[in-house]
Amino acid sequence: MHHKITIEPFRIKAVEQIKLSTREARQQYLRQAAYNPFLLKSEQVIIDLLTDSGTSAMSAAQWSALMRGDESYAGAKSWERLEAVIKDLTGFPYILPTHQGRAAEHLLYTRLGGPGKIFISNTHFDTTRANIEYSGAQAIDIPIAEARRPDHIHPFKGNIDTLKLGQLIEQHGAQSIGAVILTVTNNSGGGQPVSMANAREVSRICRQHGVRFILDACRIAENAYFIKHREPGYEDKSYRAIAQEMFRLADGCIMSAKKDGLVNIGGFLALNELELALQCRTVLIITEGYATYGGLSGRDMEAMAVGLEEVFDPDYLHYRIASTAYLGNKLYELGVPIVRPVGGHAVYVDAQACYPHIPPAQYPGQALACNLYIEGGIRCCEIGSVMFGKYDESGKLIPAPMELVRLAIPRRVYTQSHIDYVIATFAELMQHREAARGLRITYEPPFLRHFTARFEPL
Repeated sequence: MHHKITIEPFRIKAVEQIKLSTREARQQYLRQAAYNPFLLKSEQVIIDLLTDSGTSAMSAAQWSALMRGDESYAGAKSWERLEAVIKDLTGFPYILPTHQGRAAEHLLYTRLGGPGKIFISNTHFDTTRANIEYSGAQAIDIPIAEARRPDHIHPFKGNIDTLKLGQLIEQHGAQSIGAVILTVTNNSGGGQPVSMANAREVSRICRQHGVRFILDACRIAENAYFIKHREPGYEDKSYRAIAQEMFRLADGCIMSAKKDGLVNIGGFLALNELELALQCRTVLIITEGYATYGGLSGRDMEAMAVGLEEVFDPDYLHYRIASTAYLGNKLYELGVPIVRPVGGHAVYVDAQACYPHIPPAQYPGQALACNLYIEGGIRCCEIGSVMFGKYDESGKLIPAPMELVRLAIPRRVYTQSHIDYVIATFAELMQHREAARGLRITYEPPFLRHFTARFEPL
């Protein structure tokens, strides 16, 4: 093998047309979308890096598994297959299928949450935080200090601050902690991995205080890759075995299979407590579907069962991490400020460093996302003060800790020439970045505003 070039470890069997557009057309599309990439139509986008969730290309094995889908309402064969794969992977006895991660979050965090409850995480992602706050509980992020410094190199920037964790549990009292949630990899913190040592210490602290430890495991295969290549003692373990070891440290997990399950829809909640599982199952049946399908068709469950095995393939994982790093390293060479080291599923651009003249209240991340679209038809997602900003009593913006733009790479979808096009677009943008202008919000909803907010340029 030539180690200089990482090739896509697959051949392409079916293709989907990309509509190419002119700059003038894109300016008009963006105006119609109120300067929010979420409101663009997909056919107006050339390269879609909005999210890596549910945007994967399925394999031939997954497509053929679809045909086996048992669409029985209760006790389908497809459910048995999926349940067996999840039990083997996670080791948890009680498995609840859901249509995606946030349905599992809703089931679990509305049971464990409520006014007066506290949830602690390395970083709660947007839907996790929304489900927790919607229940009346409070979500606290305690990533390690290095995580807040985009340019600082650390092998496990996704780690939680275990010293702070112990202090918070003692300060609030174990009985008021809904759960400690470890997100692997840490999405909002730049797609950064969590070390096994950190997960083990979290597990120990939680057991000592009698607090629930939940793994948000939607990118656990990518996290396992980083552990194998960065953490001493894991060189000879398989990616799957590393993931299994991490699952065994927790009391339960939530997984959006739309990431490392390599499917377009699907997820699950897995628990080791019967009583809690029964409570969640009751709500599952009321809101999502019967306990053996949870809002999914049999064919979706078949595809997920295959995807959860395929994702641990060493050639796939090497290509996945190397191709993401390729984009990040090339952007860094161009002088684009990014979160380093490059994470597993996305490259995060430090928009505040890119546009130092745009203050947080004028949303530099949103400005960068809009400019990328106009310049190259590339859609991406702001992870900064649009997504995580709050207001004080006087209505003044409390900015997010970082102003990032996430270039999330769908799995098995784009080739290197697509990524080279993204790099070329950035090269253009960097030449006239001082001319970039901020935006103001003209409409926003109370929760998850980034999905539907409307903007106008200043």
